[in-house]
Amino acid sequence: MARSTDSFFIRSTKDLGNTNAFHEKSIDLGAYVDALGKSVLRIHNIQVTYSDSTGASSIVDGNEVGVAQWQLTTQSFGSLQLSSNRSVVSDGRIHMFNDQGTPKLASNVSDVNGINLHEWTNGYLIAVEQLYFGGSATTTFPGDVYCSIVMECTVETMTQSAAMALALSQQ
Repeated sequence: MARSTDSFFIRSTKDLGNTNAFHEKSIDLGAYVDALGKSVLRIHNIQVTYSDSTGASSIVDGNEVGVAQWQLTTQSFGSLQLSSNRSVVSDGRIHMFNDQGTPKLASNVSDVNGINLHEWTNGYLIAVEQLYFGGSATTTFPGDVYCSIVMECTVETMTQSAAMALALSQQ
């Protein structure tokens, strides 16, 4: 297990499809989090990338807006949740507009609609052994949209009662 002073990265990619349907996967944190053993995870920052299956930029249908959105939660929901839900750790979305008439790379891209939080002042403590990473993408993408997340983390210890209280509050 990493020492609390060593930062490390947890990475995951989820195929968001292109059907407006929500897709989700779990991220196992069991190697880092043990509330009974007083070990918790602190996420310092998050970076996300939207791409096609090869890691290249996604194509958008001509004269269309493509929207892809993601969410990281401490519970599995099967759908996007409001950012005010206490289980939401972070979320975001991107709007891509292609005004070129045929399927091409977007001519205008915006990620200002949504939290898109990437860095916390003191980090975000996690005391559950699973995070859930999911999202969706609109049908205006000719192919599936993949969202990759990279989280910079450290492991810390808390008192057993504090770790359990935190874990219960995140369930």
